[in-house]
Amino acid sequence: MPIAKTPDDQRIAKLLARAGVASRREVERMIAEGRVALNGVVLDTPATILASLDGVTVDGNPVAAPSAARLFIYHKPSGLLVTERDPGGRPTIYDRLPKTLPRVVPVGRLDLNTEGLLLLTTDGGLKRQLELPATGVERAYRARAYGNVTQAQLEDLIDGVEIEGVRYGSIDANLERRTGANVWIELVLTEGKNREVRRVLEHLGLKVSRLIRTRYGPFMLGDLPVGTVGEVRAHDVESFRANPTRKDLPQPARTREAGLKQVEPRATPKPLPRDAKPRREPERPSAETKPRRAGKPAKVPRQRADGTLAVRAGTADSARTSRSRNFRAERGNAPARPSARPAKGPAGGRGKPSGRPPRKRS
Repeated sequence: MPIAKTPDDQRIAKLLARAGVASRREVERMIAEGRVALNGVVLDTPATILASLDGVTVDGNPVAAPSAARLFIYHKPSGLLVTERDPGGRPTIYDRLPKTLPRVVPVGRLDLNTEGLLLLTTDGGLKRQLELPATGVERAYRARAYGNVTQAQLEDLIDGVEIEGVRYGSIDANLERRTGANVWIELVLTEGKNREVRRVLEHLGLKVSRLIRTRYGPFMLGDLPVGTVGEVRAHDVESFRANPTRKDLPQPARTREAGLKQVEPRATPKPLPRDAKPRREPERPSAETKPRRAGKPAKVPRQRADGTLAVRAGTADSARTSRSRNFRAERGNAPARPSARPAKGPAGGRGKPSGRPPRKRS
């Protein structure tokens, strides 16, 4: 008689994936290679059912119990593959992720030339919950495409579309703006089939030149710089798991530390009590009412013996000007003296007069 399976019993590949050892597929490969043992006995099948990881070893090392699920937001740049390794040697996201991160698996995938928000998690169950179309988690994209399209054509996508025998679900698409021969389109969908956005827009006669994922469920890309990582708060992860379709989770503010950005809530001002009086700022004295600073008394100009005032030039009449004015007043309107410019010489040049009569020519 087979033993009844309890709710805690799970396949060993799933338990090891939740513990962060490797993905389920990688764990199955490790079991096939004889690297996983239970109580010293090497396992040969990934279908082994266990309630916990007690007595399980990988490469001879005991496996720690799985910790709480962690979720990270990564701003993936264009030109990286979302895979652990590439046979062709092309760069992957794991080549660029900070070394301080724990072992994480991507939630869904982004194409080589698609950029934007990519969720990373340490928990396989959370990954599956985020990926399943039945969960109803929305994905939002912004696409730049070459060609002409109308809003009416985009609105027809709300009923889904079938392309080459593949059925794509409802897509909420809106024309954002036109820039020359290109258009920017916003799209929201709840499934993540391979190259879905690109194929749907190509079906409308558009050629996508840039594709950015801006939101996955309630988690938004925001102002996270390209190539950096932000971690979602633990209580926000639990709140999402309880209600996957909610969109009002607070988004992470970020601190720069070894490429890993932590979440800090924004400070909000506390409301004043009803009976509290508003604080009044003290009034500043104006220029008219402001008292003058105590200093040295103003200097009185000194009076000379001839009655003139000895003042500085530029502030009042100088002493020389005053004496000249007094002198002219005493003499009356005396005629001006002739100019004392030197007379011109015989050759028309300027020279001093000799006083002798000019020399006669023979």
